[in-house]
Amino acid sequence: MAKKRQHLSLYEQIKRHLQSEIELAHWKPHDLLPSENELMKQFGVSRITVKKAMTDLVEQGAIYRVQGKGTFVAPPEPVPAASAAPVPAKTKAIALLLPFINNQHNALLLNGVEHILSRAGYSLLFCNTENSIAQEERAIRTMLARGVDGMIVYPVDGESYNREILQLTLDSFPLVVMDRYLRGIDTSCVCPDNLTGAREGVDHLIALGHRHIGFLSTVVSNTSSIEDRLSGYEKALADHGIPIDRRYRYVDIELGEPKPIKDKIRDFLTRNPELTAIFAINPGLGLQVVKAASEMGIRVPEELSLVFFDDFELSEFHAVRPTYVSQEENVLGQEAAKLIVSMIEHPGQGTKKLFFAPKLIVRDTTAKPRNAT
Repeated sequence: MAKKRQHLSLYEQIKRHLQSEIELAHWKPHDLLPSENELMKQFGVSRITVKKAMTDLVEQGAIYRVQGKGTFVAPPEPVPAASAAPVPAKTKAIALLLPFINNQHNALLLNGVEHILSRAGYSLLFCNTENSIAQEERAIRTMLARGVDGMIVYPVDGESYNREILQLTLDSFPLVVMDRYLRGIDTSCVCPDNLTGAREGVDHLIALGHRHIGFLSTVVSNTSSIEDRLSGYEKALADHGIPIDRRYRYVDIELGEPKPIKDKIRDFLTRNPELTAIFAINPGLGLQVVKAASEMGIRVPEELSLVFFDDFELSEFHAVRPTYVSQEENVLGQEAAKLIVSMIEHPGQGTKKLFFAPKLIVRDTTAKPRNAT
């Protein structure tokens, strides 16, 4: 039996986020922390999950509670004078910047990075950039001020250029960009081969007999991973002599707009009733396809097949287990950590770009179209 991949639980992710914010001095001693309701909304988790994370931090002495007033950052414990000498050696530290922490994909990346760094004797400083370029730039400056030895950065969506990353590159600072790359900036990177992964997913649909295949994504421009997945989709169609119909592409789905994503997808399916399959760039969009199809009385996979990038937590217990393209995130995280350690300990080796082939996992959301012979 294959060994199940290990990843951080949701409460550990929340706990790590709170610890990082305190360590970065975004919250100072005696500052009021967000309420349990606010954290539930921010991370999309239950009150039990939030309460467990907060309880652990209280027991560690990082935060304290005041009945009826809330939870606050605990002041640091006073250090006895005798312990001030000798001065300890500088701790080797690497910063990891992620745009989100509330999904399985990033939790697995984090787990892979931490596994290698701990074995190599490096501590890990984690920053959540909240998918904001401005926050990402501030985090880079903060980590430099703290004297980290290197950085691993997962760029935010839509980012094609970052002044702070460019400066790190010009200064030959040890830097690895993870999951995607920034066009025009010569940095070392560790990425899945998104073009190949998308092509294999669409090839699978075509092999089943599908010819009318839709493509769903958030905004494509300036995000190399999404651009490559769109290219893989189109290449698969071209390789099999299937015309590329732009009506079948919905590539500007904005997150956070007033109209729910599910309703947008339902409109898309209504406009294109001949579609028999969908390829989506992530599990969030994929699950919205399932919901929209269900509301429209369209059965998955009998009437609509579905493939998307990345798995989601507890998917094996879903009513219809998804067919998905696995990026092997734990491996990507480990390779990014190995590369940054190598760059720190063997300087002057030049930039390296490592691409790893994703793996298609075929399960229950794909089948032959009804009219296939």
